[in-house]
Amino acid sequence: MIRQIVLLLLFITVACTAQTGQTALTRLRCEYRENPLGIDATAPRLSWEITSNKRNVMQQAYQIMVASSLESLKADKADLWNSGKVSSDQSLGVTYAGKPLETGNACFWKVKVWTSDGKESAWSEPGSWTMGLLQPSDWQAVWIGLDSAFTGDRPTDTFTRLSARYLRKDFRLPKKVKKATAYISGVGLYELYLNGSKTGKDVLAPGPTEYNKRTFYNTYDVTSQLQQGDNAIGAILGNGRYFSMRGNGSGLPPVTNFGYPKMICQLNVVYEDGSTDRIVTDNSWKVTAAGPVGANNEYDGEEYDATKEMPGWSKPGFNAASWLPVQLVSKPGELLVAQMNNNIRVMDTVKALQVKEIKPGVFIYDMGQNFVGWVRLKVKGASGTQVALRFAERLNDDGSLYMANLRSAKVTDKYTLSGKDTEEWEPRFTYHGFRYVEVTGYPGKPDLSAIEGRVVYDDMATTGHFETSNEVINQIYKNAYWGIRGNYRGMPTDCPQRDERMGWLGDRAVGARGESFIFDNHLLYAKWLQDIEDAQTPAGSVPDVAPTYWRMYSDNMTWPAAYLIIANLLYEQYGDDQPIRKHYASMKKWMAYMKDKYMKEYILTKDTYGDWCMPPESPELIHSKDPARKTAGDFLGTAFYYHLLTLMERFATITGNTADVASFKALGENVKMAFNKKFLNQEGGYYANNTPTANIFSLAYQLAPEDKQKQVFQHIADKTLNDYKGHISTGLVGAEWLMRTLTNYGRGDIAYQLATNTTYPSWGYMAKEGATTIWELWNGNTADPAMNSGNHVMLLGDLVVWYYQHLGAIQPDPDAPGFKKIIMKPLIAGDLKKADASYHSGYGMIRSNWEKTDKSFKWRISVPVNTHATVYVPAKDNKNIKEGGKPLADNKDVKFLRMEDGYAVYEIPSGDYEILQDN
Repeated sequence: MIRQIVLLLLFITVACTAQTGQTALTRLRCEYRENPLGIDATAPRLSWEITSNKRNVMQQAYQIMVASSLESLKADKADLWNSGKVSSDQSLGVTYAGKPLETGNACFWKVKVWTSDGKESAWSEPGSWTMGLLQPSDWQAVWIGLDSAFTGDRPTDTFTRLSARYLRKDFRLPKKVKKATAYISGVGLYELYLNGSKTGKDVLAPGPTEYNKRTFYNTYDVTSQLQQGDNAIGAILGNGRYFSMRGNGSGLPPVTNFGYPKMICQLNVVYEDGSTDRIVTDNSWKVTAAGPVGANNEYDGEEYDATKEMPGWSKPGFNAASWLPVQLVSKPGELLVAQMNNNIRVMDTVKALQVKEIKPGVFIYDMGQNFVGWVRLKVKGASGTQVALRFAERLNDDGSLYMANLRSAKVTDKYTLSGKDTEEWEPRFTYHGFRYVEVTGYPGKPDLSAIEGRVVYDDMATTGHFETSNEVINQIYKNAYWGIRGNYRGMPTDCPQRDERMGWLGDRAVGARGESFIFDNHLLYAKWLQDIEDAQTPAGSVPDVAPTYWRMYSDNMTWPAAYLIIANLLYEQYGDDQPIRKHYASMKKWMAYMKDKYMKEYILTKDTYGDWCMPPESPELIHSKDPARKTAGDFLGTAFYYHLLTLMERFATITGNTADVASFKALGENVKMAFNKKFLNQEGGYYANNTPTANIFSLAYQLAPEDKQKQVFQHIADKTLNDYKGHISTGLVGAEWLMRTLTNYGRGDIAYQLATNTTYPSWGYMAKEGATTIWELWNGNTADPAMNSGNHVMLLGDLVVWYYQHLGAIQPDPDAPGFKKIIMKPLIAGDLKKADASYHSGYGMIRSNWEKTDKSFKWRISVPVNTHATVYVPAKDNKNIKEGGKPLADNKDVKFLRMEDGYAVYEIPSGDYEILQDN
């Protein structure tokens, strides 16, 4: 079965070396996947960037060539596809339209463009991709494993324990190898070895999925790892999320256990004479659990006994007589498909800042930063010596680890020394969220070099930069950066340290948009939308957590709303409409399910969580008990349902479901009427019980009548300044629109005050109290530790969106997705003197660097080729605005549009500009 695939964006910088030398090749790149291997998109979409040192450059046409070999491509023999000259400014998501692509095809491509300056570019440098195994019949391999426990395993205990499985096979290649490709899936997690060396740099692979629906396979070019003659292939299988980390009696929500680890692997070999061979998983393989990884669990850690190492186990000729024959086992789920998002990798390292011996033999390391991953241990000592590493985010007053907020997670790695010289070790199948490391059992006294932090998250580019003249904002941004990347685990998790680590939908509904400015998270979130659909029940219910490693279906509006909101984000931020098209039917089904089951007289009566984690009236509380602070579930459910109807109306238009457009619109009008009838206090001019959250959503979702909007907003401002003394007044739901609503209604000064506060409750308060990530609770240092993660991102709400779009002045036009058109409108507020922001969009780098003095406003901006921007210059009029020392009005490429609320508004084409406005 051919998989229906989300958008594959192959980004390649175009060589635009015109005769005048005004354009130039900058770099070959693929923004989302660089020269990807083993895709199963049969019509991949190709994209490119154009760079130029000229202004007002737009693409007018393109030509793409795709060939089956690099030699043919260089000779302009496009035996797979030659688009010819296509008159179009499209440079994102051009769909391949050549010969049908088949299993294992290698595809090499290049592109050239014609631009508005009348120039034809040179051909780009080549890009490439390869096809995966497109049909089930292409798999000659079968699933293997051992569906039973080994000695020492405790698969049914509350704290389950399962050793890693080692699998191997010897094989012989009779000829010289020209090309070899490995296709592998191992669930929960795998590492692949050929002739003694690990394949690739991925860790914790493959990506997590709803395993009973789909499993990912990965593809590797392993040509260099093979040799003519004797070879060996081996794999280690860890548990990951496939084998449950908790059994009955854990006190956790219902936990899904998919079974014992298993794998499938196929090695396709092409010899130099053109003949082929296959090495596959079958019943000729052998397995053992007697290797050094004696236990592995993402909650509890990994145990490694170096005295049990098996030298040469993945090399040819190893004596595996004591190993067991593998079993042929059932496949994990319905589909085995190519993983289209990148795997997790070690992305950074952190050096320890300090080590203290708090009591004999107990050493506490301070890494200086709360992050996610593990540590690499360096140690020398006697054989059998065991070193234990425990991890925590905070310390107790006596300097010991604070463990209460980790709940039942043991977070302990154990390493038993072999006794052979200096040993270095790091785990394979676990990870931790931590700043502090406790080391016990270490032979001697460890110094700072004994451990090194390994920062682990999805392999994705950092696309954004943001810095201001305000150090509180800068620290909060840094904390957000570390927290966001620490919660990318092949899915966006809520936290990385305790016995949870789940993909809660509500946590990322709007936060994902802010994240998308900092990281290229496009493919991760496109993948997550598939997890959500895979977890949808036949009746239409969407879970609170996806994948459903906790089976939680409470039929909310606010949490599952992320399904639609993130699909819309991917369209606006990346210009990708494929998730909308792919999941339209599923989203429509969920909307109908909620309507039929919970809507009464056009009021959506159900929501469970409310405005989760709003600041309580007492610093010891997790949730407020004051009814005046709580926003009712039927209000939130109805407001969200209306907003999602407007998105579905848009999605129906995009997908060509014209009959649905009118249906969603009509239902929306009835919901809006019922909403205002029930919740709007006509006399008081506020909604529900007048919480800031209630009033925020009535405005943000355009539910409030036009003649009531100013009055409704005034309640938000008054409540924030008076009742909450100029501090945060919302939980994670209200925070989704807090900063933008304040700014859009003319009170950016209040938003700036919230962003720069350092007293409770505020983001700055967290930083002031020593946080280096974002807390789960506004009062994360005083509330009950049972729900008190030090590394959450849910309370960021729209803060990072506000940083980039308002302070940084980089915003996509929703009607021209993917930053084809850019809105640049800087917010000048408080004591802020400058802001420096950049974002690498699909079209290229967008820059905005402004600086304000008492006498002038200086603004440097960069608008990428093939885009244009609507630019708002803070000014009383357009008379004293210069660019490059000349009146901006004299620039023939720039169009003055209007004066609007203290801004001179211009339409500006691509190029670099330096704008100066003198007071």
